[in-house]
Amino acid sequence: MKRDVFNAIADPTRRSILMALSNEAQNVNALADKFEMTRQAVSLHIKYLQECGVITIKKEGRERYCNLEAQKLTEVADWLEPFKKMWTGKFKQLDNLLDELQAKPNNNLNEEL
Repeated sequence: MKRDVFNAIADPTRRSILMALSNEAQNVNALADKFEMTRQAVSLHIKYLQECGVITIKKEGRERYCNLEAQKLTEVADWLEPFKKMWTGKFKQLDNLLDELQAKPNNNLNEEL
């Protein structure tokens, strides 16, 4: 089965692993210590992330270090771009409406003051 970046981010544990790797490469044991699950379960998530292409694993001696392949995550950003444009446009419309409402004198409010 072909896995992609969207499969990688579909699970909260995998997203947490990606966040943990965003600052620096870490070995599998260090990653496993961050989660309340077995090392084997974390290793399965790591293998899944590797199959998705969002991390690489480099062996150094007896240790295996996981590296984030952040460039691969641009696929998510590219997919989200049309939605971002849509929401940006809607927020601009809301800002314009609020500016219009603030510019209009409110006779009822002015009379009460």
